[in-house]
Amino acid sequence: MWADALTQKYLFFTGKGGVGKTSLSCATALHLASLGRKVLIVSTDPASNLDEVLQVALGPEPRSVPGIISGCLFAANLDPDMAAEEYRERAVGPYRGILPDTTLRQMEEQLSGACTTEIAAFDEFTRLLCDDAIGSAFDNIVFDTAPTGHTLRLLSLPAAWNGFIDESAAGGSGTTCIGPLAALKQQQARYRDAIDTLTDSAVTLVVLVARPDAGSLAEASRAAAEMQGLNILNIRLIVNGVFHRSLANSDRIAEALEQQGRTAIEQMPANLTALSIATVPLHSFAVVGLEAIGRLLEPSECAFENLSTTDCVSPTDTLDTLIDSMSDQKRGLIMTMGKGGVGKTTLASEIAVRLAKGGHNVLLTTTDPAAHIRLALNRDLPNLELERIDPRQEVDRYRQELIHQSQGVLSTESLAVLEEDLRSPCTEEIAIFRAFAVAVARASDRFVVIDTAPTGHTLLLMDAAEAYHREILRTQTNMPEAVRQLLPRLRDPDYTHVFVIALPEPTPVHEASSLQEDLRRAGIEPYAWIVNQCLSASETRDPLLLARASHEETSLSEVSEIATRYAWVPWTDMTSAVLQKGTN
Repeated sequence: MWADALTQKYLFFTGKGGVGKTSLSCATALHLASLGRKVLIVSTDPASNLDEVLQVALGPEPRSVPGIISGCLFAANLDPDMAAEEYRERAVGPYRGILPDTTLRQMEEQLSGACTTEIAAFDEFTRLLCDDAIGSAFDNIVFDTAPTGHTLRLLSLPAAWNGFIDESAAGGSGTTCIGPLAALKQQQARYRDAIDTLTDSAVTLVVLVARPDAGSLAEASRAAAEMQGLNILNIRLIVNGVFHRSLANSDRIAEALEQQGRTAIEQMPANLTALSIATVPLHSFAVVGLEAIGRLLEPSECAFENLSTTDCVSPTDTLDTLIDSMSDQKRGLIMTMGKGGVGKTTLASEIAVRLAKGGHNVLLTTTDPAAHIRLALNRDLPNLELERIDPRQEVDRYRQELIHQSQGVLSTESLAVLEEDLRSPCTEEIAIFRAFAVAVARASDRFVVIDTAPTGHTLLLMDAAEAYHREILRTQTNMPEAVRQLLPRLRDPDYTHVFVIALPEPTPVHEASSLQEDLRRAGIEPYAWIVNQCLSASETRDPLLLARASHEETSLSEVSEIATRYAWVPWTDMTSAVLQKGTN
Protein backbone atom coordinates (compact mmCIF):
# COMPACT_ATOMS: atom_id res chain seq x y z
CA MET A 1 0.00 0.00 0.00
CA TRP A 2 1.33 3.43 -0.96
CA ALA A 3 0.69 4.82 2.55
CA ASP A 4 3.03 2.29 4.20
CA ALA A 5 6.14 4.24 3.20
CA LEU A 6 4.98 7.67 4.39
CA THR A 7 7.54 9.34 6.61
CA GLN A 8 6.35 12.97 6.54
CA LYS A 9 4.59 14.38 9.58
CA TYR A 10 2.25 16.73 7.67
CA LEU A 11 0.11 15.40 4.81
CA PHE A 12 -2.09 17.70 2.69
CA PHE A 13 -4.81 16.25 0.46
CA THR A 14 -6.08 18.65 -2.18
CA GLY A 15 -7.65 18.63 -5.64
CA LYS A 16 -10.74 19.55 -7.58
CA GLY A 17 -14.01 19.35 -5.67
CA GLY A 18 -15.58 15.89 -5.51
CA VAL A 19 -12.48 13.87 -6.36
CA GLY A 20 -12.46 12.11 -2.98
CA LYS A 21 -10.06 14.17 -0.86
CA THR A 22 -11.99 13.54 2.35
CA SER A 23 -12.37 9.82 1.66
CA LEU A 24 -8.70 9.33 0.83
CA SER A 25 -7.40 11.51 3.65
CA CYS A 26 -9.57 9.53 6.10
CA ALA A 27 -8.41 6.22 4.63
CA THR A 28 -4.78 7.31 4.91
CA ALA A 29 -5.22 8.56 8.48
CA LEU A 30 -6.98 5.33 9.46
CA HIS A 31 -4.20 3.26 7.91
CA LEU A 32 -1.49 5.23 9.71
CA ALA A 33 -3.40 4.84 12.99
CA SER A 34 -3.60 1.07 12.39
CA LEU A 35 0.20 1.07 12.32
CA GLY A 36 0.19 2.41 15.87
CA ARG A 37 0.83 6.05 15.03
CA LYS A 38 -1.10 8.80 16.79
CA VAL A 39 -2.83 10.68 13.99
CA LEU A 40 -4.88 13.88 13.77
CA ILE A 41 -7.01 14.52 10.69
CA VAL A 42 -8.33 18.06 10.38
CA SER A 43 -10.51 19.69 7.73
CA THR A 44 -9.75 23.23 6.52
CA ASP A 45 -12.82 23.23 4.24
CA PRO A 46 -15.52 25.78 5.24
CA ALA A 47 -18.03 23.17 4.03
CA SER A 48 -16.41 20.16 5.65
CA ASN A 49 -18.06 16.75 5.49
CA LEU A 50 -15.45 15.07 7.70
CA ASP A 51 -18.15 14.57 10.36
CA GLU A 52 -20.33 12.57 8.00
CA VAL A 53 -17.56 10.40 6.61
CA LEU A 54 -16.20 9.55 10.07
CA GLN A 55 -19.72 9.52 11.58
CA VAL A 56 -18.66 11.55 14.60
CA ALA A 57 -19.61 15.11 15.65
CA LEU A 58 -16.52 17.31 15.37
CA GLY A 59 -15.47 20.75 16.51
CA PRO A 60 -12.30 22.84 16.38
CA GLU A 61 -10.55 20.83 19.11
CA PRO A 62 -9.22 17.31 18.34
CA ARG A 63 -11.63 14.54 19.31
CA SER A 64 -10.87 10.84 19.51
CA VAL A 65 -12.65 8.82 16.81
CA PRO A 66 -14.58 5.95 18.46
CA GLY A 67 -13.92 2.44 17.27
CA ILE A 68 -10.18 2.85 16.67
CA ILE A 69 -8.01 0.48 18.71
CA SER A 70 -5.83 2.23 21.32
CA GLY A 71 -7.34 5.62 20.54
CA CYS A 72 -4.81 6.48 17.84
CA LEU A 73 -7.07 8.55 15.54
CA PHE A 74 -8.29 12.05 16.33
CA ALA A 75 -10.24 14.50 14.16
CA ALA A 76 -11.23 18.17 14.09
CA ASN A 77 -12.91 20.77 11.88
CA LEU A 78 -11.54 24.29 11.65
CA ASP A 79 -14.53 26.55 12.39
CA PRO A 80 -14.09 29.84 10.46
CA ASP A 81 -16.91 31.64 12.32
CA MET A 82 -15.66 30.66 15.78
CA ALA A 83 -12.08 31.50 14.79
CA ALA A 84 -13.20 34.92 13.54
CA GLU A 85 -15.08 35.64 16.77
CA GLU A 86 -12.03 34.71 18.86
CA TYR A 87 -9.80 36.81 16.59
CA ARG A 88 -12.07 39.85 16.98
CA GLU A 89 -12.04 39.46 20.74
CA ARG A 90 -8.24 39.24 20.82
CA ALA A 91 -8.07 42.46 18.81
CA VAL A 92 -10.80 44.42 20.63
CA GLY A 93 -10.74 42.89 24.13
CA PRO A 94 -7.67 44.76 25.43
CA TYR A 95 -9.43 48.08 24.77
CA ARG A 96 -12.68 47.29 26.63
CA GLY A 97 -13.10 49.69 29.53
CA ILE A 98 -10.49 52.00 28.01
CA LEU A 99 -12.04 53.25 24.76
CA PRO A 100 -15.62 54.54 24.37
CA ASP A 101 -18.32 52.03 23.38
CA THR A 102 -18.84 53.78 20.03
CA THR A 103 -15.16 53.30 19.18
CA LEU A 104 -15.29 49.65 20.19
CA ARG A 105 -18.34 49.11 17.98
CA GLN A 106 -16.49 50.70 15.06
CA MET A 107 -13.55 48.36 15.64
CA GLU A 108 -15.85 45.34 15.75
CA GLU A 109 -17.58 46.47 12.55
CA GLN A 110 -14.21 46.87 10.86
CA LEU A 111 -13.39 43.28 11.80
CA SER A 112 -16.71 41.81 10.62
CA GLY A 113 -15.75 41.23 6.98
CA ALA A 114 -14.82 38.08 5.09
CA CYS A 115 -11.09 38.93 5.25
CA THR A 116 -11.20 38.73 9.05
CA THR A 117 -12.74 35.26 8.78
CA GLU A 118 -9.98 34.25 6.39
CA ILE A 119 -7.08 35.48 8.53
CA ALA A 120 -8.64 33.95 11.66
CA ALA A 121 -9.02 30.54 10.01
CA PHE A 122 -5.51 30.92 8.65
CA ASP A 123 -4.19 31.57 12.17
CA GLU A 124 -5.75 28.29 13.29
CA PHE A 125 -4.14 26.52 10.34
CA THR A 126 -0.67 27.88 11.19
CA ARG A 127 -1.23 26.94 14.84
CA LEU A 128 -1.62 23.29 13.80
CA LEU A 129 1.56 23.52 11.76
CA CYS A 130 3.72 25.36 14.28
CA ASP A 131 2.43 24.80 17.83
CA ASP A 132 4.99 22.65 19.63
CA ALA A 133 2.36 21.17 21.97
CA ILE A 134 0.26 19.97 19.03
CA GLY A 135 3.31 18.80 17.12
CA SER A 136 4.56 16.69 20.01
CA ALA A 137 1.10 15.20 20.63
CA PHE A 138 0.76 13.59 17.17
CA ASP A 139 2.96 11.52 14.89
CA ASN A 140 1.03 12.64 11.81
CA ILE A 141 -1.32 15.53 11.03
CA VAL A 142 -3.45 14.98 7.92
CA PHE A 143 -5.12 18.03 6.35
CA ASP A 144 -8.33 17.43 4.40
CA THR A 145 -8.39 20.71 2.50
CA ALA A 146 -10.95 22.72 0.57
CA PRO A 147 -10.99 22.43 -3.25
CA THR A 148 -7.82 23.47 -5.04
CA GLY A 149 -8.32 27.20 -5.58
CA HIS A 150 -9.12 27.82 -1.91
CA THR A 151 -6.26 25.57 -0.78
CA LEU A 152 -3.68 27.27 -3.00
CA ARG A 153 -4.68 30.57 -1.44
CA LEU A 154 -4.35 29.04 2.03
CA LEU A 155 -0.86 27.70 1.26
CA SER A 156 0.26 31.02 -0.24
CA LEU A 157 -0.92 33.10 2.72
CA PRO A 158 2.07 32.57 5.05
CA ALA A 159 4.37 34.35 2.58
CA ALA A 160 1.70 36.92 1.63
CA TRP A 161 0.90 37.98 5.21
CA ASN A 162 4.56 37.87 6.21
CA GLY A 163 5.45 40.27 3.39
CA PHE A 164 2.48 42.52 4.12
CA ILE A 165 3.46 42.82 7.79
CA ASP A 166 7.03 43.78 6.84
CA GLU A 167 5.80 46.39 4.35
CA SER A 168 3.28 47.81 6.83
CA ALA A 169 5.92 48.08 9.56
CA ALA A 170 8.36 49.76 7.18
CA GLY A 171 5.65 52.25 6.18
CA GLY A 172 5.12 53.28 9.80
CA SER A 173 1.36 52.55 9.91
CA GLY A 174 -0.04 51.28 13.22
CA THR A 175 -3.19 49.67 11.82
CA THR A 176 -4.36 47.43 9.00
CA CYS A 177 -7.66 46.34 7.50
CA ILE A 178 -7.84 43.50 10.02
CA GLY A 179 -6.76 45.28 13.16
CA PRO A 180 -3.68 46.73 14.86
CA LEU A 181 -0.33 45.96 13.25
CA ALA A 182 1.10 45.07 16.68
CA ALA A 183 -1.33 42.12 16.92
CA LEU A 184 -0.20 40.84 13.53
CA LYS A 185 3.45 41.28 14.38
CA GLN A 186 2.97 38.85 17.25
CA GLN A 187 1.98 36.19 14.69
CA GLN A 188 4.79 36.88 12.23
CA ALA A 189 7.23 34.36 13.71
CA ARG A 190 4.57 31.68 13.35
CA TYR A 191 4.00 32.65 9.70
CA ARG A 192 7.73 32.29 9.05
CA ASP A 193 7.68 28.88 10.74
CA ALA A 194 4.73 27.88 8.55
CA ILE A 195 6.68 28.77 5.41
CA ASP A 196 9.62 26.68 6.62
CA THR A 197 7.36 23.71 7.39
CA LEU A 198 5.45 23.79 4.10
CA THR A 199 8.63 23.95 2.03
CA ASP A 200 10.50 21.23 3.97
CA SER A 201 10.09 18.02 1.96
CA ALA A 202 11.26 15.96 4.92
CA VAL A 203 8.21 16.89 7.00
CA THR A 204 5.50 17.91 4.47
CA LEU A 205 3.90 15.98 1.62
CA VAL A 206 1.14 17.32 -0.62
CA VAL A 207 -1.12 14.67 -2.15
CA LEU A 208 -2.94 15.83 -5.26
CA VAL A 209 -6.15 13.86 -5.71
CA ALA A 210 -7.79 13.59 -9.12
CA ARG A 211 -10.42 11.54 -10.87
CA PRO A 212 -9.60 9.84 -14.18
CA ASP A 213 -11.04 12.73 -16.18
CA ALA A 214 -9.44 15.60 -18.07
CA GLY A 215 -10.88 18.33 -15.83
CA SER A 216 -9.56 17.16 -12.49
CA LEU A 217 -6.19 16.13 -13.96
CA ALA A 218 -5.82 19.56 -15.58
CA GLU A 219 -6.51 21.18 -12.20
CA ALA A 220 -4.02 18.87 -10.51
CA SER A 221 -1.45 19.91 -13.10
CA ARG A 222 -2.09 23.60 -12.46
CA ALA A 223 -1.96 23.07 -8.70
CA ALA A 224 1.36 21.22 -8.98
CA ALA A 225 2.85 24.09 -10.97
CA GLU A 226 1.61 26.73 -8.50
CA MET A 227 2.85 24.79 -5.49
CA GLN A 228 6.26 24.41 -7.07
CA GLY A 229 6.18 28.18 -7.54
CA LEU A 230 5.67 28.44 -3.76
CA ASN A 231 8.70 26.15 -3.30
CA ILE A 232 6.45 23.31 -2.10
CA LEU A 233 8.15 20.48 -3.95
CA ASN A 234 7.22 17.19 -2.27
CA ILE A 235 4.09 16.32 -4.27
CA ARG A 236 2.50 13.05 -5.36
CA LEU A 237 -0.66 12.16 -7.29
CA ILE A 238 -3.50 9.75 -6.53
CA VAL A 239 -5.99 9.02 -9.32
CA ASN A 240 -9.17 7.97 -7.51
CA GLY A 241 -12.16 6.05 -8.86
CA VAL A 242 -10.50 4.24 -11.77
CA PHE A 243 -13.16 2.06 -13.44
CA HIS A 244 -12.63 -1.20 -15.31
CA ARG A 245 -15.52 -3.09 -16.89
CA SER A 246 -16.35 -6.43 -15.30
CA LEU A 247 -18.13 -7.80 -18.42
CA ALA A 248 -16.45 -8.52 -21.76
CA ASN A 249 -19.57 -7.48 -23.67
CA SER A 250 -20.61 -4.47 -21.62
CA ASP A 251 -22.98 -1.59 -22.32
CA ARG A 252 -22.20 1.83 -23.80
CA ILE A 253 -22.25 3.55 -20.36
CA ALA A 254 -19.58 1.25 -18.95
CA GLU A 255 -17.55 1.43 -22.16
CA ALA A 256 -17.69 5.23 -22.20
CA LEU A 257 -16.74 5.51 -18.53
CA GLU A 258 -13.79 3.14 -18.90
CA GLN A 259 -12.61 4.83 -22.11
CA GLN A 260 -12.93 8.29 -20.56
CA GLY A 261 -10.66 7.24 -17.69
CA ARG A 262 -8.14 5.46 -19.88
CA THR A 263 -7.82 8.42 -22.26
CA ALA A 264 -7.51 10.95 -19.44
CA ILE A 265 -4.73 8.97 -17.74
CA GLU A 266 -2.85 8.35 -21.00
CA GLN A 267 -3.05 12.06 -21.90
CA MET A 268 -2.41 13.54 -18.45
CA PRO A 269 -0.16 16.65 -18.42
CA ALA A 270 3.57 16.03 -18.48
CA ASN A 271 4.26 17.62 -15.09
CA LEU A 272 1.97 15.00 -13.49
CA THR A 273 3.64 12.02 -15.16
CA ALA A 274 6.87 13.13 -13.47
CA LEU A 275 5.26 12.64 -10.03
CA SER A 276 4.92 9.45 -8.02
CA ILE A 277 1.43 8.16 -8.96
CA ALA A 278 -0.96 5.76 -7.24
CA THR A 279 -4.44 4.66 -8.36
CA VAL A 280 -7.53 3.73 -6.35
CA PRO A 281 -10.34 1.71 -7.99
CA LEU A 282 -13.98 2.76 -8.28
CA HIS A 283 -16.08 1.03 -5.61
CA SER A 284 -19.79 0.35 -5.43
CA PHE A 285 -20.25 1.63 -1.86
CA ALA A 286 -20.47 5.10 -0.35
CA VAL A 287 -17.42 5.93 1.77
CA VAL A 288 -19.19 6.62 5.06
CA GLY A 289 -18.12 5.05 8.36
CA LEU A 290 -14.92 3.34 9.43
CA GLU A 291 -15.73 -0.01 7.80
CA ALA A 292 -16.15 1.60 4.36
CA ILE A 293 -13.12 3.87 4.89
CA GLY A 294 -11.01 0.82 5.66
CA ARG A 295 -12.06 -0.85 2.39
CA LEU A 296 -11.35 2.15 0.18
CA LEU A 297 -7.70 1.35 -0.56
CA GLU A 298 -8.46 -2.32 -1.24
CA PRO A 299 -9.13 -3.81 -4.73
CA SER A 300 -12.63 -3.28 -6.14
CA GLU A 301 -15.31 -5.92 -5.65
CA CYS A 302 -15.85 -8.32 -8.54
CA ALA A 303 -18.96 -10.38 -7.71
CA PHE A 304 -22.48 -8.94 -7.75
CA GLU A 305 -25.65 -11.01 -8.00
CA ASN A 306 -29.29 -10.40 -8.98
CA LEU A 307 -28.76 -6.74 -9.82
CA SER A 308 -30.85 -4.68 -12.23
CA THR A 309 -31.53 -1.01 -12.84
CA THR A 310 -33.60 0.22 -9.90
CA ASP A 311 -36.91 2.08 -10.12
CA CYS A 312 -36.22 5.45 -8.54
CA VAL A 313 -38.65 8.17 -7.54
CA SER A 314 -39.92 10.15 -10.54
CA PRO A 315 -38.62 13.72 -10.89
CA THR A 316 -40.96 16.71 -11.19
CA ASP A 317 -38.99 18.12 -14.16
CA THR A 318 -36.33 17.42 -16.73
CA LEU A 319 -33.38 19.68 -17.46
CA ASP A 320 -35.22 20.72 -20.64
CA THR A 321 -38.39 21.79 -18.82
CA LEU A 322 -36.41 23.75 -16.23
CA ILE A 323 -34.54 25.66 -18.94
CA ASP A 324 -37.74 26.24 -20.93
CA SER A 325 -39.48 27.63 -17.85
CA MET A 326 -36.84 30.41 -17.63
CA SER A 327 -36.51 31.05 -21.34
CA ASP A 328 -39.69 33.15 -21.65
CA GLN A 329 -38.30 35.79 -19.29
CA LYS A 330 -35.62 36.86 -21.83
CA ARG A 331 -33.21 37.80 -19.01
CA GLY A 332 -32.22 36.90 -15.46
CA LEU A 333 -29.52 35.50 -13.19
CA ILE A 334 -28.93 31.74 -13.07
CA MET A 335 -26.54 30.31 -10.46
CA THR A 336 -25.39 26.70 -10.09
CA MET A 337 -24.40 25.89 -6.50
CA GLY A 338 -23.31 22.79 -4.63
CA LYS A 339 -20.49 20.65 -3.34
CA GLY A 340 -17.30 20.54 -5.38
CA GLY A 341 -17.31 17.93 -8.13
CA VAL A 342 -21.09 17.61 -8.58
CA GLY A 343 -21.00 19.09 -12.08
CA LYS A 344 -21.78 22.77 -11.50
CA THR A 345 -19.48 23.93 -14.30
CA THR A 346 -20.75 21.40 -16.81
CA LEU A 347 -24.41 22.10 -16.03
CA ALA A 348 -23.85 25.87 -16.08
CA SER A 349 -22.27 25.44 -19.52
CA GLU A 350 -25.16 23.23 -20.64
CA ILE A 351 -27.76 25.76 -19.51
CA ALA A 352 -25.87 28.64 -21.15
CA VAL A 353 -25.49 26.75 -24.45
CA ARG A 354 -29.19 25.89 -24.64
CA LEU A 355 -30.26 29.46 -23.88
CA ALA A 356 -27.82 30.83 -26.47
CA LYS A 357 -28.99 28.33 -29.08
CA GLY A 358 -32.51 29.57 -28.32
CA GLY A 359 -31.50 33.06 -29.48
CA HIS A 360 -30.91 34.67 -26.08
CA ASN A 361 -27.90 36.81 -25.19
CA VAL A 362 -26.00 34.91 -22.48
CA LEU A 363 -22.99 35.66 -20.30
CA LEU A 364 -21.39 32.58 -18.73
CA THR A 365 -19.00 33.37 -15.89
CA THR A 366 -17.54 31.85 -12.72
CA THR A 367 -16.64 32.83 -9.16
CA ASP A 368 -14.52 29.70 -8.68
CA PRO A 369 -10.82 30.39 -7.98
CA ALA A 370 -10.09 27.24 -10.01
CA ALA A 371 -12.26 28.06 -13.01
CA HIS A 372 -12.96 25.28 -15.55
CA ILE A 373 -15.45 26.96 -17.88
CA ARG A 374 -13.15 27.05 -20.90
CA LEU A 375 -12.30 23.41 -20.37
CA ALA A 376 -15.98 22.43 -20.27
CA LEU A 377 -16.87 24.71 -23.19
CA ASN A 378 -14.00 25.67 -25.47
CA ARG A 379 -15.88 26.68 -28.62
CA ASP A 380 -17.26 30.08 -29.63
CA LEU A 381 -21.04 30.26 -29.92
CA PRO A 382 -23.30 33.00 -31.23
CA ASN A 383 -24.89 35.06 -28.43
CA LEU A 384 -22.66 33.45 -25.78
CA GLU A 385 -19.97 35.43 -23.98
CA LEU A 386 -17.49 33.65 -21.70
CA GLU A 387 -15.90 35.42 -18.77
CA ARG A 388 -13.93 34.57 -15.65
CA ILE A 389 -13.67 36.63 -12.49
CA ASP A 390 -9.88 36.59 -12.34
CA PRO A 391 -8.61 37.41 -8.83
CA ARG A 392 -5.41 39.14 -9.98
CA GLN A 393 -7.18 41.31 -12.54
CA GLU A 394 -9.93 42.24 -10.10
CA VAL A 395 -7.43 43.19 -7.38
CA ASP A 396 -5.49 45.41 -9.80
CA ARG A 397 -8.70 47.04 -11.04
CA TYR A 398 -9.97 47.62 -7.51
CA ARG A 399 -6.69 49.10 -6.29
CA GLN A 400 -6.38 51.43 -9.29
CA GLU A 401 -9.99 52.57 -8.92
CA LEU A 402 -9.66 53.46 -5.23
CA ILE A 403 -6.31 55.19 -5.65
CA HIS A 404 -7.62 57.21 -8.61
CA GLN A 405 -10.73 58.27 -6.65
CA SER A 406 -8.58 59.27 -3.66
CA GLN A 407 -5.99 61.35 -5.52
CA GLY A 408 -6.56 65.04 -4.83
CA VAL A 409 -8.92 64.11 -1.96
CA LEU A 410 -6.56 62.48 0.53
CA SER A 411 -3.34 63.96 1.81
CA THR A 412 -0.05 62.45 0.66
CA GLU A 413 0.29 60.69 4.01
CA SER A 414 -3.28 59.31 3.93
CA LEU A 415 -2.88 58.17 0.34
CA ALA A 416 0.26 56.27 1.32
CA VAL A 417 -1.68 54.54 4.14
CA LEU A 418 -4.43 53.59 1.64
CA GLU A 419 -1.93 52.15 -0.83
CA GLU A 420 -0.36 50.15 2.00
CA ASP A 421 -3.77 48.84 3.12
CA LEU A 422 -4.60 47.78 -0.44
CA ARG A 423 -1.54 45.51 -0.49
CA SER A 424 -3.24 43.35 2.14
CA PRO A 425 -4.06 39.80 0.95
CA CYS A 426 -7.67 40.32 2.06
CA THR A 427 -8.09 42.95 -0.68
CA GLU A 428 -8.64 40.01 -3.03
CA GLU A 429 -11.83 38.99 -1.19
CA ILE A 430 -13.29 42.51 -1.50
CA ALA A 431 -12.31 42.82 -5.16
CA ILE A 432 -13.88 39.45 -6.08
CA PHE A 433 -17.03 40.36 -4.17
CA ARG A 434 -17.40 43.62 -6.13
CA ALA A 435 -16.83 41.81 -9.43
CA PHE A 436 -19.51 39.29 -8.44
CA ALA A 437 -21.93 42.17 -7.76
CA VAL A 438 -21.18 43.65 -11.20
CA ALA A 439 -21.79 40.28 -12.90
CA VAL A 440 -25.13 39.93 -11.09
CA ALA A 441 -26.15 43.44 -12.21
CA ARG A 442 -25.57 42.54 -15.87
CA ALA A 443 -28.53 40.14 -15.73
CA SER A 444 -30.91 43.10 -16.04
CA ASP A 445 -30.85 42.87 -19.85
CA ARG A 446 -29.57 39.34 -20.63
CA PHE A 447 -29.13 35.92 -19.08
CA VAL A 448 -26.13 35.70 -16.78
CA VAL A 449 -25.18 32.14 -15.82
CA ILE A 450 -22.76 32.00 -12.88
CA ASP A 451 -20.84 28.84 -12.13
CA THR A 452 -20.12 29.32 -8.43
CA ALA A 453 -17.23 28.07 -6.35
CA PRO A 454 -17.80 25.01 -4.11
CA THR A 455 -20.27 25.47 -1.27
CA GLY A 456 -18.03 26.80 1.49
CA HIS A 457 -16.45 29.48 -0.67
CA THR A 458 -19.83 30.46 -2.12
CA LEU A 459 -21.41 30.80 1.33
CA LEU A 460 -18.60 33.15 2.35
CA LEU A 461 -19.53 35.22 -0.72
CA MET A 462 -23.19 35.20 0.32
CA ASP A 463 -22.24 36.18 3.87
CA ALA A 464 -20.22 39.07 2.46
CA ALA A 465 -23.28 40.22 0.49
CA GLU A 466 -25.37 40.33 3.65
CA ALA A 467 -22.60 42.06 5.65
CA TYR A 468 -22.20 44.72 2.97
CA HIS A 469 -25.95 45.20 2.79
CA ARG A 470 -26.15 45.76 6.57
CA GLU A 471 -23.31 48.27 6.31
CA ILE A 472 -25.14 50.16 3.57
CA LEU A 473 -28.34 50.33 5.61
CA ARG A 474 -26.40 51.45 8.69
CA THR A 475 -24.22 54.11 7.12
CA GLN A 476 -25.75 54.92 3.72
CA THR A 477 -22.18 55.17 2.44
CA ASN A 478 -21.43 55.87 -1.21
CA MET A 479 -21.03 52.30 -2.47
CA PRO A 480 -21.36 51.26 -6.14
CA GLU A 481 -24.94 50.71 -7.23
CA ALA A 482 -24.18 47.08 -8.16
CA VAL A 483 -23.08 46.39 -4.57
CA ARG A 484 -26.02 48.32 -3.13
CA GLN A 485 -28.52 46.26 -5.15
CA LEU A 486 -26.79 42.90 -4.84
CA LEU A 487 -28.73 41.31 -1.98
CA PRO A 488 -32.16 42.59 -3.17
CA ARG A 489 -31.43 41.12 -6.60
CA LEU A 490 -30.36 37.76 -5.15
CA ARG A 491 -33.57 37.65 -3.11
CA ASP A 492 -35.83 38.51 -6.08
CA PRO A 493 -37.25 35.22 -7.48
CA ASP A 494 -38.09 36.96 -10.78
CA TYR A 495 -34.47 38.05 -11.15
CA THR A 496 -32.47 35.14 -9.67
CA HIS A 497 -32.80 31.40 -10.24
CA VAL A 498 -30.56 29.26 -8.03
CA PHE A 499 -30.04 25.65 -9.07
CA VAL A 500 -28.83 23.41 -6.24
CA ILE A 501 -26.65 20.72 -7.82
CA ALA A 502 -25.99 17.34 -6.18
CA LEU A 503 -24.98 13.80 -6.97
CA PRO A 504 -27.18 10.82 -5.96
CA GLU A 505 -25.00 10.09 -2.94
CA PRO A 506 -25.46 10.82 0.79
CA THR A 507 -22.76 13.46 1.33
CA PRO A 508 -23.52 15.67 -1.72
CA VAL A 509 -27.27 15.53 -0.95
CA HIS A 510 -26.78 16.37 2.72
CA GLU A 511 -24.43 19.25 1.89
CA ALA A 512 -26.90 20.52 -0.72
CA SER A 513 -29.67 20.35 1.90
CA SER A 514 -27.56 22.46 4.28
CA LEU A 515 -26.88 24.88 1.44
CA GLN A 516 -30.62 25.21 0.81
CA GLU A 517 -31.19 26.02 4.49
CA ASP A 518 -28.43 28.65 4.44
CA LEU A 519 -29.86 30.23 1.30
CA ARG A 520 -33.34 30.37 2.82
CA ARG A 521 -31.95 32.03 5.97
CA ALA A 522 -30.49 34.67 3.66
CA GLY A 523 -33.90 35.14 2.02
CA ILE A 524 -32.95 33.30 -1.20
CA GLU A 525 -35.26 30.50 -2.34
CA PRO A 526 -33.70 27.83 -4.60
CA TYR A 527 -35.45 27.51 -7.96
CA ALA A 528 -34.83 23.78 -8.39
CA TRP A 529 -32.50 20.89 -7.62
CA ILE A 530 -30.60 19.01 -10.31
CA VAL A 531 -29.21 15.62 -9.31
CA ASN A 532 -26.44 14.93 -11.77
CA GLN A 533 -24.84 11.75 -13.17
CA CYS A 534 -27.56 9.33 -12.05
CA LEU A 535 -26.66 5.76 -12.95
CA SER A 536 -30.15 4.64 -11.94
CA ALA A 537 -31.56 6.87 -14.70
CA SER A 538 -29.16 5.40 -17.26
CA GLU A 539 -29.28 2.09 -19.12
CA THR A 540 -26.17 0.47 -17.69
CA ARG A 541 -25.94 -3.30 -17.21
CA ASP A 542 -22.45 -3.38 -15.72
CA PRO A 543 -22.55 -5.17 -12.32
CA LEU A 544 -20.42 -2.63 -10.44
CA LEU A 545 -22.32 0.33 -11.89
CA LEU A 546 -25.64 -1.39 -11.13
CA ALA A 547 -24.47 -1.88 -7.55
CA ARG A 548 -23.72 1.86 -7.33
CA ALA A 549 -27.11 2.62 -8.91
CA SER A 550 -28.90 0.48 -6.30
CA HIS A 551 -27.60 2.83 -3.58
CA GLU A 552 -28.98 5.95 -5.31
CA GLU A 553 -32.67 5.43 -4.52
CA THR A 554 -32.36 6.54 -0.89
CA SER A 555 -30.66 9.80 -1.85
CA LEU A 556 -33.14 10.55 -4.66
CA SER A 557 -36.08 9.92 -2.32
CA GLU A 558 -34.52 12.32 0.19
CA VAL A 559 -34.27 15.02 -2.48
CA SER A 560 -37.93 14.54 -3.41
CA GLU A 561 -38.88 15.27 0.21
CA ILE A 562 -36.87 18.48 0.65
CA ALA A 563 -36.97 20.10 -2.80
CA THR A 564 -39.93 21.76 -4.53
CA ARG A 565 -38.73 21.07 -8.07
CA TYR A 566 -36.10 18.53 -9.04
CA ALA A 567 -34.68 16.81 -12.11
CA TRP A 568 -32.44 13.78 -12.57
CA VAL A 569 -29.67 13.90 -15.19
CA PRO A 570 -28.47 10.44 -16.33
CA TRP A 571 -24.79 9.60 -16.31
CA THR A 572 -23.08 10.68 -19.51
CA ASP A 573 -19.78 12.11 -20.59
CA MET A 574 -21.28 15.58 -20.08
CA THR A 575 -18.22 17.48 -21.32
CA SER A 576 -18.44 15.79 -24.71
CA ALA A 577 -22.20 16.33 -24.76
CA VAL A 578 -21.85 20.08 -24.16
CA LEU A 579 -19.17 20.44 -26.82
CA GLN A 580 -21.31 18.52 -29.30
CA LYS A 581 -24.36 20.69 -28.58
CA GLY A 582 -22.22 23.80 -29.00
CA THR A 583 -21.15 22.85 -32.51
CA ASN A 584 -24.39 21.45 -33.92
